[in-house]
Amino acid sequence: MICEIVTDPILLSRISRPAQAQDFNIARDLRDTLMAHADHCVGMAANMIGRPVRVIAILLEGQPVVMINPQLLKTSGKKYTAEEGCLSLKGVRQAQRFEKIQLQYQDEQGRQKQRTFSGFPAQIIQHELDHCEGILI
Repeated sequence: MICEIVTDPILLSRISRPAQAQDFNIARDLRDTLMAHADHCVGMAANMIGRPVRVIAILLEGQPVVMINPQLLKTSGKKYTAEEGCLSLKGVRQAQRFEKIQLQYQDEQGRQKQRTFSGFPAQIIQHELDHCEGILI
C-alpha cells in the first residue's frame, strides 16, 4: 500500500523501536511507497510513513531493498560532507557520512544478512539510519 509521507518534525524526531515479527508487513508498505516516489527519492525509513519502527528501504541499482532492524557494525574510509535532501523535509542540508559501512539486517523473509556498502548506497543507508534514531538533517 502506498502511504502518505510524514512531514511533522516532532513525529520524525522520535526514535524508532525494533521491528517485531508482526511489523514485517510494514516492509511491503515502505517498499510500495518508495517505488511510488522513485523518480525523486532513493531511500525511506518507516517513520516517514508514520510507523516508528526500525525498517528502511533503499533503491539499489533501481530495485528496492528492504532492511529490517538494520544495525551499523562498522564504518570505514574517509568521512565527508554530503549535500542531502529528504522527502519529509524541504530543502537540502549537509550531513557527515562515511565512505563505507558494514550493516547487519533482516530481509523481508526474516533472514539475517550482513553486507558492506560503499559510495552513494552507503550514504543513503546512513541517512535512513539517522531517521531511525530520530535525527533530522
